[in-house]
Amino acid sequence: MTHHLILGTAGHIDHGKTTLVKALTGVDCDRLPEEKARGITIDIGFAHLDLPPFRLGIVDVPGHERFIKNMLAGATGIDLALLVVSARESVKPQTREHLEILRLLGLRHGVIALTMCDLVDAETRELVELEVRELVRGTFLEQAALVPTAAVTGQGIAELREALTHCCRQVEQRQARQFFRLPIDRSFVVQGHGTVVTGSILSGSVRVGEELQWLPSGRTVRVRSLQNHDTVVEEAQRGQRTAINLAGVHHEQVQRGQELASPGYLEPSRVVTVRLHCLADSKRMIKHRQPVRFHLGTLETMATVSLLDCDTVEPGKWGLAQLFLDEPATSTWGQPFILRESSATYTLGGGQVLQPTSKKIRRRHLEVLERIERLWTGTPRERALTAAWFGGVEGFTLAELVRNAGLSLDEAQSLMAQFQTEGLLRELSLGHGRRRLLHVELIQEIESKVLSLLEQLHEQFPLIATQDRQKVISQLDYIGDAALLSAVIDGMLQRRVLIGDQRRLGRADFKPRLSANLRKLKERLIEAYQAAGFQPPEPASFANQAGGNAGNLRDLFDVCVAEGYLVKITDELYLHADVEQEMRRRLQERLSQGTGVAVSEIRDLLGTTRKFAVPLCEYLDRIGLTRREGDLRVLAEPVPQGQSGR
Repeated sequence: MTHHLILGTAGHIDHGKTTLVKALTGVDCDRLPEEKARGITIDIGFAHLDLPPFRLGIVDVPGHERFIKNMLAGATGIDLALLVVSARESVKPQTREHLEILRLLGLRHGVIALTMCDLVDAETRELVELEVRELVRGTFLEQAALVPTAAVTGQGIAELREALTHCCRQVEQRQARQFFRLPIDRSFVVQGHGTVVTGSILSGSVRVGEELQWLPSGRTVRVRSLQNHDTVVEEAQRGQRTAINLAGVHHEQVQRGQELASPGYLEPSRVVTVRLHCLADSKRMIKHRQPVRFHLGTLETMATVSLLDCDTVEPGKWGLAQLFLDEPATSTWGQPFILRESSATYTLGGGQVLQPTSKKIRRRHLEVLERIERLWTGTPRERALTAAWFGGVEGFTLAELVRNAGLSLDEAQSLMAQFQTEGLLRELSLGHGRRRLLHVELIQEIESKVLSLLEQLHEQFPLIATQDRQKVISQLDYIGDAALLSAVIDGMLQRRVLIGDQRRLGRADFKPRLSANLRKLKERLIEAYQAAGFQPPEPASFANQAGGNAGNLRDLFDVCVAEGYLVKITDELYLHADVEQEMRRRLQERLSQGTGVAVSEIRDLLGTTRKFAVPLCEYLDRIGLTRREGDLRVLAEPVPQGQSGR
């Protein structure tokens, strides 16, 4: 079985990277006319090397400081590095910068090649070897093989192949089921076939005929054909350099920095939360609100740094930050990035993405910062729970958990099931077949707010056992949508934390302070208004019946309104709820005939007097059932023929 890996070169300009790759593979990676004319590598080039059972896709990067952005694009997805140092010139500025970039990108394996050894004497070569060993001390290359070579004579090429083969055996093979990702580093047109994009596959696999998401646009595109190093294949997988022929895509629309991925897993964002490292030998510290160049995958864009736990990140130190990007980026948890100074003259540092999509976080918010820190220091289980918490009241999907917690699909599925069994995640039904999974702490926070609001309402209306449900939901709409709040409330009703139904709500531990005499008075009051119909009594007429409770009479009317027995027309006029519904029915039935009616006709229709008819008409206007046109009332919204509303 062939194992596919990506090898990236690194090193200063004119140290012989491209010549060494040609000696290894027979392929000249300088493909541009300008590169041929100037004799330097400007953009990334590609070759492949078979070292059974391994097949290396080689990415040759430019060494000139002006083309570091191209070097960074080429370094995306590499599994091992080949650091190239000239025996004639020894360690130079881009040798150091490339090595720092490889460290920031999280490389763990590599080989060192000393080139042009045929042009120096043994003493000079030994001195350069010592300088190189000093350079890599404390890095992932500290124990790496150092192979003296001379591409022109063939010296050391066989030994270099052997060293690379040994290094390949040390690279961990990623077997977990993951989604497909390919950051685009190049695109071109093939006559008769259309647009072709190339890149190194970061994860997963792709087959001819599959549909992929083209990001950041979000468009779905179809894979027409695949190639791996000029060989047509039906499938390509992680660790391969791949050319993908896309159907229905114009070449002019494709840019380096865009990405192809399995649909649903990646989401473009202009805000990412990161852990940030400033290089130990950086010329300057990283400051809050500093403009920088952000390199992620093959993307380069300007960004602004917002430090969350400090004002500056000193050389050699770490900090938590958010980056506000000029262009949307697609990333996953733990993905490495590089920061360069805004004028692109030197590398400042880099780090890892902690939140691929993020909202603005308030600086020095300790609880949130502790959770962000947990995204880096925690176990996969802790990361998954933290990512679920950051999903907020909008909830999260399986794909989002994979992206935001750095999990394989299998890990995410297993943990989600485990968390639901343990009660750490709870699924809510939002109606119409919609369901939402939330961290239990978020649900508990919403429940606490519901209880707190009801407590305030109970204090305000101490005689009322339950409150209007829609009023409660509307006062909590800052938390989330009505369907979510209703689902949480339904759960509280099921657990008997609340009492009520679809219309009324109250705390189960609240007891209205209604005496036996007041309860009897309330019953008499309701009966009186039901019997009175459209000529209701005045509230003050019950003062004698109230006796010593006369001072509570107004509150008692509020209780009757809140509990749905009475409807308040004015401060001094109430109708029984059934009578009010009958009034609506009669008016709608009469006005649906298409002609307006005067107050006098409404008076006769209801069998009441003008004393009551006028305020009742004004009430009907106010609630939007009728509209006044001169001396007549008409339906505010005509009722369709043959129907009546309530």
